[in-house]
Amino acid sequence: MPKTILIIDDEKTIRWSLGEALSTTGYDTIEADTASGGIAKFREASPDLVLLDMKLPDGSGLDVLKTLKAEDPAVPVIMMTAYAEVETAVEAMKSGAYDFVAKPYAAEKLRVTIANALETDRLKSEIAYLRSSSTGTSFFKQFIGRSPAMTEIFDKIRKIGQSKANTILITGESGSGKELVARAIHACSHDEPRAFMEINCASVPETLLESELFGYEKGAFTDAKTRKKGLVELAEGGTLFLDEIGEMGITLQSRLLRVLENKTFRRVGGVKDMTVNTRIISATNRDLQEAIKDKLFREDLYYRLKVIPLHIPSLRERREDIPLLVNHFIERFNRELGKQVAPAGPDVMGLLVAYEWPGNVRELRNVIERAMLLEAQDALLTSHLPPEIRGKAGGEIPSVRSSASIAEAFFPMTLRDVERIQIERTLEQTNGNKSRAAAILGISRQTLREKLKSFNGGELPGPGPAA
Repeated sequence: MPKTILIIDDEKTIRWSLGEALSTTGYDTIEADTASGGIAKFREASPDLVLLDMKLPDGSGLDVLKTLKAEDPAVPVIMMTAYAEVETAVEAMKSGAYDFVAKPYAAEKLRVTIANALETDRLKSEIAYLRSSSTGTSFFKQFIGRSPAMTEIFDKIRKIGQSKANTILITGESGSGKELVARAIHACSHDEPRAFMEINCASVPETLLESELFGYEKGAFTDAKTRKKGLVELAEGGTLFLDEIGEMGITLQSRLLRVLENKTFRRVGGVKDMTVNTRIISATNRDLQEAIKDKLFREDLYYRLKVIPLHIPSLRERREDIPLLVNHFIERFNRELGKQVAPAGPDVMGLLVAYEWPGNVRELRNVIERAMLLEAQDALLTSHLPPEIRGKAGGEIPSVRSSASIAEAFFPMTLRDVERIQIERTLEQTNGNKSRAAAILGISRQTLREKLKSFNGGELPGPGPAA
């Protein structure tokens, strides 16, 4: 498709000559002879580039430039004038002009300037697309969920990523997606690619973990044949993700605290302090306050790590996302395994919604993958599910224990209705006791209150005390 160029100039001969020259090069042109007319044509046609005269009968070209840039900062604007003053050129460039040409212009030079401007704009658009599709946006696509809990997480990830926070502590059960959250925060934090280094503190012995984090100098120990940079150093300007931080030994915790407080560290065997500017994101499924009581975790490090705390909800706290996740994994494994398994039916979905999922999203993914690898051909059946899901779905809620009763109670209806029914029945069985109902449902009392308020704007009726 030909690029469209808007020519804003009060001289008819200039507009005509530019139009002729550009049309022979393959551009479409539109014209305006006033500032107001140029702005109107710009809004109407959304051109790919603007040639703008500095002197117009009803206003300054600089004012028009500022208006155009306010409406579309990306559009390239080339200023033209017979008054080639340096101060004017500088002001135009500061206001966002791509370039500045003096009349009378050389046609070939102007064509080259226009081509360069359009190519620069194309490259900027391509880079922006690649960044959005391969960094932040792609990580958000991996988060499947529309529940209020996940919507809040998405919002927090964006805010943290755009902030200058250097220490973030992510908590949540195993399998809830803490690493994915860390990567999403990193992806939202930078306009250009930066290093993301990660290590699982539970899977590496403490002596090796120290050298992995801080590196070592040649001769620091028997096998140190050469100098090695550690992850703290390699992550300079980017992000270091410390997974399972609760498993780090006390001695190493002291060295990490120094990095956080002084922004300095030493390689193993080194004598020189090195400065580092690295965002550190830590994650754990342990209760660090209990670890502090047991003298297994430093209290000062804990408070230094949790400058920005972020808790990831368990899957049972966002059951309304389970059907979305189930069908997402079915589609994914259909592609990977070359199968055509249909979306889960109501009997299967009912069991999956009612199960407690102690292993969270990771466990759900593994259940679907195993069933599709070994069992499912055209459809996922209840017999393909593990015994713990078939036999103990719904926990303490008798009305949803069997797949038949789940299918009868839950389908066909919206996920909101499913959640409402489950909450209503649980409250009935607990005689309206919200604390006990929340425990049975696997959510906090505050979460239960918020869900109750969301139904018809008020609380569900309960036959007994609301303790």
